[in-house]
Amino acid sequence: MHPHPQQAPHVSVVVIGYDDVAHIADAVRSALAQGPAVREVVAVDDCSSDGTFELLTRLAGTEPKVRVIRRESNSGGCGSPRNTGIDAVTSPYVMFLDSDDVLPPGAVDALLAAAVKERAEVAGGLCVRRELPSGREVPWQDRLYAENTVLARPAELPRLVHDTLCVNKLYRSDFLREHDIRFPEGRFPYEDFVFTARVLAAGPRLALVPEQVYVWHVRRSAEQLSISLDRAGIDNWRARIEASRTAYEILLNAGQKELARAARAKFLDHELRMYARELGLRDAEYRSAWWTLTREYLTEYDAADWALNPAAPGRLLARVVLASPEPRDLPRLRELAARPARLCPPYVRAEDGTPIWSRDLPQLTLEPYLTRAVELLPLAVDGELRPRTGDTRLRLRLHEMYGRLAEAGPEALEVEWRHREEGSTAQRATLPLTPGADGTWSAETPVDLAALGAGTWDLRLHVRLADGTARETTAHARTGDGRLRRSAVASLRYGVLLVQPYATHSGSLSVRVAAGVRGVADVLRNRLRRLMR
Repeated sequence: MHPHPQQAPHVSVVVIGYDDVAHIADAVRSALAQGPAVREVVAVDDCSSDGTFELLTRLAGTEPKVRVIRRESNSGGCGSPRNTGIDAVTSPYVMFLDSDDVLPPGAVDALLAAAVKERAEVAGGLCVRRELPSGREVPWQDRLYAENTVLARPAELPRLVHDTLCVNKLYRSDFLREHDIRFPEGRFPYEDFVFTARVLAAGPRLALVPEQVYVWHVRRSAEQLSISLDRAGIDNWRARIEASRTAYEILLNAGQKELARAARAKFLDHELRMYARELGLRDAEYRSAWWTLTREYLTEYDAADWALNPAAPGRLLARVVLASPEPRDLPRLRELAARPARLCPPYVRAEDGTPIWSRDLPQLTLEPYLTRAVELLPLAVDGELRPRTGDTRLRLRLHEMYGRLAEAGPEALEVEWRHREEGSTAQRATLPLTPGADGTWSAETPVDLAALGAGTWDLRLHVRLADGTARETTAHARTGDGRLRRSAVASLRYGVLLVQPYATHSGSLSVRVAAGVRGVADVLRNRLRRLMR
């Protein structure tokens, strides 16, 4: 009989940190607060110089469960200190925690209970990304953790390769040691990719739980961005490709062909789309290098990789990159990389009527879109917001796509504005679609800016079809004169509103609203500060 997990001290939590004196104590305390199931908290300091080690030493003096290990030199990454922790733990199970994150209450109990009950070598749960300072939380790969699930082997659920995090899981210590599963040493960005691939390659029994077990703090305003956020340099993309390639090879060499192919598909759907959305923010030198690196990596894909789900947006994006030696069609690719994807015009056909990407790339066909379910098509909607005192209007235009929409009979657009930080929604409406002579459908609605209030609002749409199905999408941001301007609008409630429709990194229509004289003054002050830098 296994002891009750809430009574037996079965778990070691490895906390790693480097020059993070401001946050690491909170991380350690969140591990200690998990209760009696935690036998020890092994805090590994990666040779900090800001007082992190001294803080941990003082904390260990008052907390007998805390054990501090100081590395003699800084490793330059997260893998080496975690390996130090793996070597040091004395408990049957181990978890990992980064110094700037926290474990929510009950995390260890939820994972340990599942691991013990199901005799699983690995137990995983839901991680949420908490944006700071707003506190907005976004679940990470929540489809995997919608319900309690037990897998005899990872291949039963290939989508597991999408969750590359190591921190939202509990591992049997002897399982890691038996299979020599470790992180890459030294400076190796995206070390989680490799570690997770090694775990999956070993074929563990897994238990997945719907409980929230990890809070990933996202600090975009930090002086030193985390590796996952610091994507401005081409070395970051090079590292991401190398980590993805290594993960694929680990799975393939272990005979996990289905998981290996899923990992390649994940690169197209996640990595490629994320970085393609941001290409417009980079200079020509970066874009050229990015294009070259991406083409080189994609040449490693085989026919079976391309055959899987050929209508997926990431695959079409990748095919465009492969078909051209130089960067091209970046605005259109950005729209295709959006979530949900938008395939914007022009909708070109070859001489035989086959849909193609463009006339100068006739070999790049779009035939899969002729048979894909309409509710899964990357539909394109243009959105135009014109702020005016007393009469702000939102104009929407839905584009036809090779005759598929006319067959489905688009009837209405369901519209809502979603507050980016709070997640609340406002001004929901269902707008009838009016067909136009140019093969498009249009709709229009007033927008009460004062009712929206201060903050950043994202436009969300559902295209309602005649058979009752719907396709979720967003709107491509545009204005009549090609510019998105900031406007001052009189308001009975606030006196004045400062309104700026704008395009997100993926080209989607959003709007920023500053309310009242104080809100407007803050915007102008921040703008002046940026100009003076």
